[in-house]
Amino acid sequence: MLRPSTEAKTFYKVSQAGEMKAKNFLSSQKGRRLVKAVNSLKITVLCGFITILVLRGTLGPGGLFGGSAAPHSVDLREQIIKAQRAKVLAQVEDAVPDNATASKFVEEEKWDPSTPYTLGPKITDWDSQREKWNTLNPGMNKTLSGRPKTLLVSGSQPSPCANPMGDFYHLKFLKNRIDYARLHGLEFFYNMATFEKEMSSFWAKLPLLRKMMLNHPDVEWIWWMDSDAIFTDMTFEMPMEKYGKNNLIVHGFHNLLFEQHSWIGLNTGSFLIRNCQWSLDLLDALAPFGPEGETRVKAGELFTDKLVNRPVFEADDQSALVYIILYGDPKWKANTYVEWEFFLHGYWKFVVYNYEKMMAKDHPGYGDERWPFVTHFVGCKPCKLGANVENDECFKQMERAFNFADNQVLEKYGYSHAALGSFKTRKIRRDSTDPLGLENISKKETDHTTAEPRLLQQSAQGENFDSSIMK
Repeated sequence: MLRPSTEAKTFYKVSQAGEMKAKNFLSSQKGRRLVKAVNSLKITVLCGFITILVLRGTLGPGGLFGGSAAPHSVDLREQIIKAQRAKVLAQVEDAVPDNATASKFVEEEKWDPSTPYTLGPKITDWDSQREKWNTLNPGMNKTLSGRPKTLLVSGSQPSPCANPMGDFYHLKFLKNRIDYARLHGLEFFYNMATFEKEMSSFWAKLPLLRKMMLNHPDVEWIWWMDSDAIFTDMTFEMPMEKYGKNNLIVHGFHNLLFEQHSWIGLNTGSFLIRNCQWSLDLLDALAPFGPEGETRVKAGELFTDKLVNRPVFEADDQSALVYIILYGDPKWKANTYVEWEFFLHGYWKFVVYNYEKMMAKDHPGYGDERWPFVTHFVGCKPCKLGANVENDECFKQMERAFNFADNQVLEKYGYSHAALGSFKTRKIRRDSTDPLGLENISKKETDHTTAEPRLLQQSAQGENFDSSIMK
């Protein structure tokens, strides 16, 4: 049997002494704090690693540190589908009854839930009534330029937003609509009143549209725009001549709507509807699905059963329109124009990040992906209280969209925003003593009048002269 050497014995004793010292230290208060700190560090590193993995999966291509997916690598249609879902579901979530407003609302007649809901007395001769009125008031249904008169209608909730920033951007978007209406000779109506208590949330537009039709017989078209949509091509005009006898112009995709029967085959955030009997009948056909409560819940179940990929939630006006176009009277489909050639509804996440490229490469007037006509902030909740990453991004891009459009207005006056993300302005053109540009016109007229006697004199003397000078 081998005996341990003296060195081994010494090493063993030192090791034992070290272990005892370590145990004594770890059992002390200072040692326990050190152990706790090390364990906390381990947990922190582990959580950080997991967070990076989750964020990488969420952000997709480009990861955390710069770079993003190429615009063309993302399918526009997929983005629109997701946006449509987010928009409607967000509205359902925010559809909280306004008790303060409801308590002040005067009900002349109480609706009996056992009967189909109506927006008002049935009207069957509206076309003849309007024809008679327009005969008595010739020219009232046209603008000064001779185009059919159009009324732009929008609105927002009657009570203040929980988040003051929401009211601020409602004001900015209102200014944007006023600018567009002024530039294109449109009438404008902005609503903040409750017309029908039963028709809350996205259904509130139905009674409002009916009131506009009946009280403005001079108006040929009514253009509805959601409060979270903004004009971003201030030059583009709706090509009304192409729509012929169609009575409803709505943004959408034919294959999604007519082939796939998708509940998001069209978007009701921005659409035009003709002031006529057909349109009154359409509102009457949609109204029974809208009253809040059991009626709306049951209608939602019907739409979920009939329309592809629709989640289970209460009825919304967009699903109702898709449903009656697909399964209702054929006249609804026959007189509806599904517009897709330009952005009557442009999903904000697809367009806002390309504004600088558009400004460098193109100019307003296209209305399509080169310069979007309308940018629609679907899924944003500007009135919601509380800071969150999604709302911060919405507000940031709303500011950029507003300034992108406002530059087109300010340019006439020689100004633009210093940057799309800034409210500050800068002068882009010097003021002139001839702001109307009349000096050049006067000079040309003077040159023309002085040249004319000389030419006549040359002609009388039989001299040859170059007739091009008369041009």
